[in-house]
Amino acid sequence: MKAPAFAYVRAGSLAEACALLTQHGDRARLLAGGQSLIATLNMRLSAPELLIDISRLTELAGIKVSSGAVRIGALTTHAEIGRSEEIRRHAPLLAQAVPHIAHAAISNVGTFGGSLVLADPAAEWPACCVALDARFVLTAKAGTRRVAARDFFKGPYTTALRPDEILTQVEIPALGAEYRSAFVEFALRRGDYAIAGLAAVAKPARGALSDLRLAFLGVGPAPVLARAAMAAAEGKRTSAETIAAAVTALARDLDPGPDLYSSAATKMQLARVLAGRALASLAG
Repeated sequence: MKAPAFAYVRAGSLAEACALLTQHGDRARLLAGGQSLIATLNMRLSAPELLIDISRLTELAGIKVSSGAVRIGALTTHAEIGRSEEIRRHAPLLAQAVPHIAHAAISNVGTFGGSLVLADPAAEWPACCVALDARFVLTAKAGTRRVAARDFFKGPYTTALRPDEILTQVEIPALGAEYRSAFVEFALRRGDYAIAGLAAVAKPARGALSDLRLAFLGVGPAPVLARAAMAAAEGKRTSAETIAAAVTALARDLDPGPDLYSSAATKMQLARVLAGRALASLAG
């Protein structure tokens, strides 16, 4: 199929892009890496009047660490995150997730911000950002606001982003050396979207896990923070019994629906297995 007709503008600055969004609102779409947008255009699932190309706005790319936070520009590619020593040191969960994200051709072009604003329930980056307590910097002509990752994802392909806003940067609190992270998922083929996955962070000390965060992907309409499972393991000696209790508690956190490949029961069982593996890995 061919994309519908649309106008095209390559924005020369962030200010110009914001002005165009203010003028055209939800009749416009942003083009960054284009790995999802081009497909939806060609299948006529998206029919914007205007395509605003922001791919050359260098101020929206790159990784910096300052004031105890890792700041990742929205145009930073998946591959760049995977190669970053700063990411491995201060946000290792992201480095652990990269090998699971798409395939090389997509990873080299697809962008961090593009994946986040698409909000696919089976994507890795949204769950990682929820687990890492990230904040999203949203910029419009009228100004900038910050939204916590836990409040950003509203449902399948639905976020708190307003029609005139651009996700420009993600701020992640840098994890100290005392933290551990684990990323586990199950997909039919490496690089495909996960049937179920889990992004996990905790601080192990004296045989227990504290500040535990378990964010699931692929088993709900948006990333799911497994609060009951977290409470079942938080601060308790990490034994087989504790892990079993946390896995059992997932029944209060998750209510997955079926997809084209797996039943709801299969997804739930996968979530339990992944939770057990992640908790054991965090405990070391």
